[in-house]
Order: sequence, then C-alpha cells, then structure tokens
Amino acid sequence: MTDTPDPASAARRPTRRALLRAAALTAGLTAAGLPAPAGAAVLSEAEPPLLPAAEDGTATGAKGRELRGEWIATVANIDWPSRPGLSPAAQQAEFVALLDHARSVGLNAVFAQVRPAADAFWPSRFEPWSQYLTGTQGKDPGYDPLGFMVEAAHARGLALHAWFNPYRVSQQSDVTKLVPDHPARLHPEWTVSYGGKLYYNPGIPAARAFVEDAILDAVERYEIDGVHFDDYFYPYPVGGTDFPDDDAFAAYGAGFTDRAAWRRHNVDLLVREVRDRVRAVRPEAAFGISPFGIWRNASSDPRGSATNGTQSYDALNADTLGWVRKGWLDYIAPQLYWNIGLPVADYAVLAPWWADAVRGTDVQLWIGQAVYKVGDPAQPAAWQDPAELSRHLAMDKTLPEISGEILFSTTDVAADPIGAISRLTADHWQRPALPPVLPRLVHGPAPLPPLASAVRTNGGGIRIEVRSRGNHVPALYAVRLRGAAGGDELVAVLPGARSTEWTGPAAPEGSAYAVTSVDRANRESAPITARLHKH
Repeated sequence: MTDTPDPASAARRPTRRALLRAAALTAGLTAAGLPAPAGAAVLSEAEPPLLPAAEDGTATGAKGRELRGEWIATVANIDWPSRPGLSPAAQQAEFVALLDHARSVGLNAVFAQVRPAADAFWPSRFEPWSQYLTGTQGKDPGYDPLGFMVEAAHARGLALHAWFNPYRVSQQSDVTKLVPDHPARLHPEWTVSYGGKLYYNPGIPAARAFVEDAILDAVERYEIDGVHFDDYFYPYPVGGTDFPDDDAFAAYGAGFTDRAAWRRHNVDLLVREVRDRVRAVRPEAAFGISPFGIWRNASSDPRGSATNGTQSYDALNADTLGWVRKGWLDYIAPQLYWNIGLPVADYAVLAPWWADAVRGTDVQLWIGQAVYKVGDPAQPAAWQDPAELSRHLAMDKTLPEISGEILFSTTDVAADPIGAISRLTADHWQRPALPPVLPRLVHGPAPLPPLASAVRTNGGGIRIEVRSRGNHVPALYAVRLRGAAGGDELVAVLPGARSTEWTGPAAPEGSAYAVTSVDRANRESAPITARLHKH
C-alpha cells in the first residue's frame, strides 16, 4: 500500500515522516465507577425499538452507522513506531497518541499493520519479532505490542483490525540476511527473489499453508475486530520482468495452460481459505481486503471500469471482483487514491463502479482515501485543494452501497495537510458513528441492555451514568437523542466498561436520551431511556 503505483505513472510514494500530533478528547465522558446517586432513576427497559430492527431486535443499517478508519503502517516505520529501538513506554505513548487523535477526528476503527514482512508484532509461534520494533529482527521488544494495541484501542472505543501482508518476506532479496531460524531460511524453496525483494511463492501450497498458520496464530490469541489484507498478492511488475515461478508452475500447475489463471487460482485459494479459517476461529471478526482501486479497464473487459490504469486482475493476479461476487469477503475497501476528474482513473467513475460491484451481495463497501497525496506538489492540482477529500465523501453519501471510509495513513491524518482533515471532519463527521453490522451477523444475539441512571448537573445539563449488567461488559455504549417525532440522533459512543458516564445538554422538550449496549459485532441491545427522577 505504501508503494502502490499510480496508474498515471510508475512513480512510487516516498516514505514521509510527519510530526505525530496528539489531540485531547473533548467528548465529555470519563470512565467512572460511581454508584447511582441518591434521587436518580434507574432507566426503564420497557422501551420500543430504537431503530429499524432485525427480527431479533438488533439495530442495523440505521442512521449513525458508518465505518470510519485509518491505516497505521509499520513497514519501514512509516507510521508507528516512529523509529525502531524506542523503549516500550515510548512506543506505547506514540500509539496511544495516534488512537487519541483518531478519536478526536471522529474515527471508530484503526487498521494496524502487525505482520509487515513475514515477521510479527506479537510473540508469534511461527515468525520472528519484527525489526521495525527494535531495529533487529527477532529481538524481543520487551512487551506484547499487539496485545497492547488491542487493549488500548478498545479502551478508547475503537475497533482494531489486524493488517497482514501475506507474501512479502523482506524488503531486500538476500535470504541469508534473515535471522538464522527464520522460516524462509529453513525453507528457501518457498521463496522467490524479485525486484530486489524476497517473497513467499504464492504457487507453493506449503508456503501458502504456512502463511495462513502464521496469520491464524494472531487471530486465535487476540480479540481483534478484523483480519485485513491490502493490495499485495503477487508483487507489482518490476521493469517488465515476469515473476520467476517456472519451477512452481511446472510442479503445481497441472490442469492450467494459462499461467495467469493459475496464479489467480493460487490467490483465490489464499483468500477463501483465510476467510474460512478466520470465521471458524473468530466468527465475529470481519475479513476484508483493500485492493488496488482498478479491477480491470473496460477496454480489457466489458465488466471493467471506464479507466486506463494498472489492473489488479492482470498485474497482481487478484480477482477482486470475483471475490465480491462469490461472497468470500465481509468487506472490500478499494484504494481509490485518485482525484475527481483524473482522466486515467477518475474517482467519480470508480466509486459508482465499486458500488455497482457490491450491489446485491452481502459484501460491505468501504473506500480507501489518499490523505498522503493532499498538499503534495508532485500530485495533480486537485490535491492542492483542501476540499478534495471532502468532495469524495460527499459523492460517497449519494451511493447507498458505500458504508465506510479508510484514510491512508495515520501520520498524514495527524499532520492534517493544508487543513484537509479538519475540513473533512467539519463537513462530514461532526457526530459520532457506530461501525455497520456485517450482514452475516445481523441475526446473532443482541447484547443485554445496560443499567443506568440520570441526574441534572449544576449547569442545567444531564449526566447519564451507565453500568454493565452483571458480568456482561459490552464493547461500547451508544447514547442517542430521541425526538418527539420518533427520530433519533447518535450523540456519543462510550468505550465499554463496568461503569462510565456521559455529560451533555438537557434534552429539548419532547425529546429524551436513550442508551444501548453494543457488542463486538456492533449489534445493539434494546434501548433504555434516561428519565430524570421526579420528586
């Protein structure tokens, strides 16, 4: 993702290091273990459904539902840690700053890279510690980064999707430079050197099985909210040289006369098998892919888009449209990293094309946005306009199939180039949002509703104190303002805790606040309405 070729040129995105900025949260909430104050009323549970509901009462697809995420890239220390070798405390402080900033601009999810190059940001049973933590591959960083990342994100009400690169082994091509016990050194027959880098060969079944085992090690051990791949399958073509997999094709290509079809088959197997294994181990975790934004051009395939750029189907052997149509993904997040009006790859062409691609399926559509291009003088003039990204989101809101946005990447989001993120937030994200419920999880059991009480504050507002029911601690609590006409507006999302509180203005005449519990699958409980005690 960090070096994706632009369809208009062969230029690569340079690694940029902007100053990380933490922003104070002003959501008006604290984690407080307070008992219900005297004179407060416990909220009623006998309430009508809060939102359009599924048969089990779970609110889905309703107002206030939108995935808002950002990518946190660790390869080459693009986003985090800012450099290798920082102390555990310094690494953790940087990550918390990123999360706090994400909350401050209205995000509800982060996609954190935890296996950037056949390595690990957790004590993997299969692969060495990542060099991007300590500067030395295999060196223990002194804590469990992924465990910390999950806990820190959840404590702030953010979903944590673990981002894995399947096949990249190293940014250099010499297998002997890996640690002695690296699986690629133990099995050099699994590897291919190409374009100055080292890869696991997607055409070797043993290599594919190992990659899946390495990924599932994290899925089994951590309460991650999703498993995420980006656009790297077979590598981007380099210098007109074909990927050197003659031996693998001879050994494993029986039944295929077209090597490109065999390569796509290999990638298809990885996608389908990872989907099946993730659902078996952690069924409520989302599995999705963020591919290069062009499947095929219409000049190559009548089903393709009216574009003239690199084609993931051909260049990367990634049949992204096929995965959608076959239902192998929970979501797809194409990297639409081009401006509105760009002749070779027009955002205004591609967003509707992808909306049409997912229509009639259960695959969610979230759009990848190129914050890194904003304000870059090397980019087209449209990217010098702080409103360009905001226009993308405005267009997306006209396409009901689009239910989310992901920003690349967190360093650029924090830097807020030419005020584009401030503009985007002001235009589109003034209110919080819950992530959407995956269609396959809609009819799962709804969480138990919370217990809560409400009192007036000295300033004439209202303080709602929310408590979990028994030992059931939800992932989140949602607070909505319910109008007299039956409408509702999401006003706060609180991290799940045994006890927390939210303070806001008093509800207008004829309106009331309602609170729900939200589980890890983003399903909501029945609502309870905050009614002040009447003396």
